[in-house]
Amino acid sequence: MADFDLFVIGAGSGGVACARRAGGYGAKAAICEDSVIGGTCVNRGCIPKKFYVYASHYREEFEDAASYGWSVENVRFDWPALVAAKKRELTRLDGIYERLLEDAGVAYLPERGRLVDRHHVEVGSKTYSADTIVIATGAWPVMPEVPGIEHAISSNEAFDLERFPRRIVIVGGAYIACEFAGIFNGLGAETIQLYRGEMILRGFDEDIRTTLYEQMREKGVDLRLETNIEKIEREGERLIARTTRGDAIETDQILFATGRAPNGHGIGLVEAGVELNRKGAVIVDQWSRSNIPNIYAIGDCTDRLNLTPVAIREGRCLTETLYNDNPQMLDHRDVPTAVFSQPEVGTVGFTEAEARAEFEAIDVYRTSFRPLKHTLTGRSEKVMMKLVVERASDRVVGCHMVGADAGELIQVLGILVKATATKAEFDATVAVHPTSAEEFVTLAESLREAAE
Repeated sequence: MADFDLFVIGAGSGGVACARRAGGYGAKAAICEDSVIGGTCVNRGCIPKKFYVYASHYREEFEDAASYGWSVENVRFDWPALVAAKKRELTRLDGIYERLLEDAGVAYLPERGRLVDRHHVEVGSKTYSADTIVIATGAWPVMPEVPGIEHAISSNEAFDLERFPRRIVIVGGAYIACEFAGIFNGLGAETIQLYRGEMILRGFDEDIRTTLYEQMREKGVDLRLETNIEKIEREGERLIARTTRGDAIETDQILFATGRAPNGHGIGLVEAGVELNRKGAVIVDQWSRSNIPNIYAIGDCTDRLNLTPVAIREGRCLTETLYNDNPQMLDHRDVPTAVFSQPEVGTVGFTEAEARAEFEAIDVYRTSFRPLKHTLTGRSEKVMMKLVVERASDRVVGCHMVGADAGELIQVLGILVKATATKAEFDATVAVHPTSAEEFVTLAESLREAAE
């Protein structure tokens, strides 16, 4: 008889959700973790990032207060105070995760786990047997092979810098790079963002990409496209970033946000016969099953759709299937997501380019406007909203937004896209006025010539 019905390697959000629900259904479950419980999202990603995004908004809020009759004086930002507050809250959350596992009867082993074979996991000096094993080891930042890279940091270290950098260079054009550019710029650092491509946010709708690029530059981020770092030098307390364009940028900190790779090295996957793709991700089927029938994988280590809520849902679907006689698989289509850049991005469904390739004909509805708040502040900040509609069915197949609260709005719009709502149903919905969101139900004229 096996020691456990289920053994999860990796106590991030997906792994914890999987083990906890399995325990709730009566399975004898265990989970191991060689770092901090909660994984990337709780400790090095979503949660601390959102705290820092909130903090970075205050500079503009203080500046705008005078336009609404407020007098705000002697404003000062205290980086160590923010870092300390973040640490206190994450410690509290980590404790909650441990209690949730304990309450579900899950054995938590705070050590590194390694597959010995298809039914055995080595944790520390002990080896445990399990009927089912789940790999939930997430992903890890990748640092490029650039001379002097040891002087740079990844997003992992950015939350706990001893000193706030007066100047920072951020390398990358995906969502993590854009979010940190907004954070450090908002907190008052002289921020330069370098991206080797021709436009940021590759894979997003083109109107999102261009709008965010323009708005980030408007807010003060020195965003340079088709530029990369080819060498880093240290001169005393300062760093020199030498770029592919021949520039020498003097800065206090360099942050690379140029990609993440599945975190499955050194845990016995290859030795146990688990098939990996060229990136090192575990290859799984629609049920999250690997090529070995009793070994599953969920979350970023599978490199399917690397989002915390997706990992959680994959874990829950797996336990519903295995321990609740309720077979479930996650539909990875039409998953809403947000980028907590400044301004925010929200998106769900097809981009305009994807819809053109998928459907015979589409209609595109788009608007760009200055939100009501800034008619008094005088800021030139714009909101962009866009609907992509399949013409034959009138179904809204894509919603895209750049602007304040885009993440909040896209959650609700994601329900409508998932429910196959039509443009006529959007039009029949009475607007809430005055809001930015009302534009989604008042978009009247299609940019039909762009869809032909």
